[in-house]
Amino acid sequence: MTEPARPDPDALLQQLQQEEARARRGRLKIFFGASAGVGKTFAMLAAARTAREQGAAMMVGLVETHGRTETEAMARDLPRLPLKAVPYRDRMLQEFDLDAALAWARAQTSPLLLLDELAHSNAPGSRHPKRWQDVEELLNAGVDVWSTMNVQHLESLNDIVGGITGVRVWETVPDRLFDEADEVVVVDLPPDELLARLKAGKVYLPAQAERAAGNFFRKGNLLALRELALRRTADRVDDQMQAWRRRSAVQAVWPNREALLACVGTGDSAEKVVRASARLAAQLGVPWHAVHVETPAVQRLPDGRREQALRVLKLAEELGATVATPSAPYAAPALVRHAREHNLSRLVLGRGRRRWPWQASAADQIAELADDLDVIQVALPPVARDRPAQAAGATSPAVVQGDFPWRGYAAAVLACVGVALAATPLLGLLELTNIVMIFLLAVVGVGWVYGRGPAVLAAFMGVALFNFFFVPPRFSFAVSDGEFLVTFAVMLVVALVIGQLTAGLKLQAQAATLREHRMRGLYEMSRDLSAALLPEQVAEIGARFLASEFGAKATLLAADEHDQLRPVPGGTAAVDEAVAQWAFDRGQAAGFGTDTLAASACLVLPLKAPMRLRGVLAVEPADRRTLGPDPRRLLDTCASLLAISLERIHYIDVAQKSTVQMESERLRNSLLSAISHDLRTPLAAMVGLADTLVMAPAQGAPAHQLHQAEVATAIRESALRMNAMVGNVLDMARLEAGAVPLRREWQPLEEVVGSALAACAPAMQGRPVQVRLADGLPLLHLDAVLFERVLVNLLENAGKYTPAGSAIEISARSSSSAVTIQVDDHGPGLPPGREEALFDKFERGSKESALPGVGLGLTICRAIVQAHQGTISATNRPGPAGISGIAGARFTIDLPRGQPPSDDGSASATTPV
Repeated sequence: MTEPARPDPDALLQQLQQEEARARRGRLKIFFGASAGVGKTFAMLAAARTAREQGAAMMVGLVETHGRTETEAMARDLPRLPLKAVPYRDRMLQEFDLDAALAWARAQTSPLLLLDELAHSNAPGSRHPKRWQDVEELLNAGVDVWSTMNVQHLESLNDIVGGITGVRVWETVPDRLFDEADEVVVVDLPPDELLARLKAGKVYLPAQAERAAGNFFRKGNLLALRELALRRTADRVDDQMQAWRRRSAVQAVWPNREALLACVGTGDSAEKVVRASARLAAQLGVPWHAVHVETPAVQRLPDGRREQALRVLKLAEELGATVATPSAPYAAPALVRHAREHNLSRLVLGRGRRRWPWQASAADQIAELADDLDVIQVALPPVARDRPAQAAGATSPAVVQGDFPWRGYAAAVLACVGVALAATPLLGLLELTNIVMIFLLAVVGVGWVYGRGPAVLAAFMGVALFNFFFVPPRFSFAVSDGEFLVTFAVMLVVALVIGQLTAGLKLQAQAATLREHRMRGLYEMSRDLSAALLPEQVAEIGARFLASEFGAKATLLAADEHDQLRPVPGGTAAVDEAVAQWAFDRGQAAGFGTDTLAASACLVLPLKAPMRLRGVLAVEPADRRTLGPDPRRLLDTCASLLAISLERIHYIDVAQKSTVQMESERLRNSLLSAISHDLRTPLAAMVGLADTLVMAPAQGAPAHQLHQAEVATAIRESALRMNAMVGNVLDMARLEAGAVPLRREWQPLEEVVGSALAACAPAMQGRPVQVRLADGLPLLHLDAVLFERVLVNLLENAGKYTPAGSAIEISARSSSSAVTIQVDDHGPGLPPGREEALFDKFERGSKESALPGVGLGLTICRAIVQAHQGTISATNRPGPAGISGIAGARFTIDLPRGQPPSDDGSASATTPV
């Protein structure tokens, strides 16, 4: 019943490839901690000093000491690479120099580089946006790297840590890099000691430490983070241990970590075994597996019994188990093998009575095969106790009346009789031993075609017929020579063994063929999807795969830009729209074979792509029986491939549209810029001629002189207005091209507002401006000239639409993080629903307006405000209490507060907008 353990050839090949790649790659060592201040950088520097004393070629690429005296002292004498200055906004940042590190490493034999803070985000303009990407390039170049990180920087734990601490960390490291690290050193510190270090000023400066102690560094947070760090490290060590066991083909189970294996059979006890295992796993806080072994005996069971096992496996998966359905001739060896491969120390199965006195129970078989495994037997309910147990695919299934496989047994009888009749004429030509071989061949054929039971009958029938037809005295069951008894015994044993082995090999061959067929189907499907460019092609490929693998009908429903499901042409399954919408809204499977809307004829699977849900896949199986774990996983894989293909097609379409839009914008800006430059020359001439007419002595009657002056003034004002519009067009083109310099200095808002009011005074005639600036406004880091342009545009816009005599109001207030500026008018307000659209280019409040303008003023305002890392929005002000309607428009600007310069001043910086 046992099979010799042998290594998997594919696993050996993969191991050799990994070892070869690891030999060319540098080694990564991570100093891992629960939070800042536990001593990761200090531990890394201490280890680096030891390595340097031992002769290692070591260099510090970058170390963040955060002003900690102990850390600075530890790093003082170590060789360092010079940092690279990277310009960013109004200052120069000192960043790690990747090229210098690679150049230094090329001159060393076994270079070791220290690079602190693995999750750090590099300054814009660096080769890689993240420091961990710098580390990967160094590792690929053969450089050993030591780095540090905290548990909150792990991508998979980032949201969990944010929920615990209330602080979301945006700098993360992929779990893949952490898991692939050659060594992880846990730097641990009890929370009380860490809080003492924080209070003593050894983590942050006193002011920062006080704020941190009341927020992130609360003792409860530190305890939770410490547990997360230790658990994550333990999971990594467990994965390493499992990988080493697989490489070394270790068979014994090491009870270093508790884990359960629920043995799911076809009897009534299966559900109780699963529920008991789930409760036990929850009490112990350990993972658990649920396994159902597909033996030849299980294959011969009626469909109802097999579906019951599949339903129990589905229940186990819902309760958190990892399920599997291996195929094997016998259940007990397969269960032991699964337990050893996954290092599961406890097996849970139902307790059942024996069918025959000499038959060993499943628990006895497992105990005999593996005395190092704990076996827990679950008491059966009274109904199940009255019938023989079928634990995890037991080898003695009860035969239900009406399902007796009489065809196989009849074929066995006919085969043996046929062999006897065919070999009778050959009696004088062949030895009896050769005739025995012919009977054994019949046993092999029966076992291969009909399975184990008919093969056993063929073995007994073969011995009986061989004795009757060929052993003297012939045509009698009497034996003249006692030696033939030995022949009969050997023949019977050999026939039984061959029949059993043949039936088992047939099952394994069928399972291997099925797996190979499915893998080939998935490969062909993924290959075809990689070339698909339309959703219709994706739907056709998916339908073809499902029809070939399951004989099922399928319909693909893709989500449009408004998240409305639209069927892709070519679907063959009848879809219930309510079921499809439910599955899409909740991102869960629904319909046939699930616990939600199970009466539906279709199984509806959500198409989950990396970025968002792309639709649903409706599958109408030809076989209404319950889907097992393996077919369901295949369907989930198919849905995932379809979702990724739809997302790829979507982004191809977005990229094409963006390319066309960018090119059209570029051409339009070039055209506007050229036209604007050509218009400025005649406009300047018109302004000059108008000024000449105004200043020239008028001739003729007084009325004619007055009319001449009015015409000259009107010409001058129109030319100036046209020149301002052309200036707006030119400014917009320069802003989009990034050619407008942003000269930011610390300015008082009062001066900028005063300059803006003076600049737009002619447009404000008859409209008083009320200024209400809060006391104690901080200095703002802005370009005074450009920001004055923002206020002028807003004031002129308010002056156009505010009736004469109505006030225009400017107010400003400060909060802890921003300064808010508001410009209010008493005009007709903004078109409802188009407040945001007014900031687009060439958009105006009314398509047909007698007021001059081209719709670029607000667009320029938004571009300048965003260049200052601020926001601008527009809303309608409601009327006074008790009066419905709109009281006017309100434009709100939010600018971030900064840290003003010290007394020694700071130089202004110039960066492009």
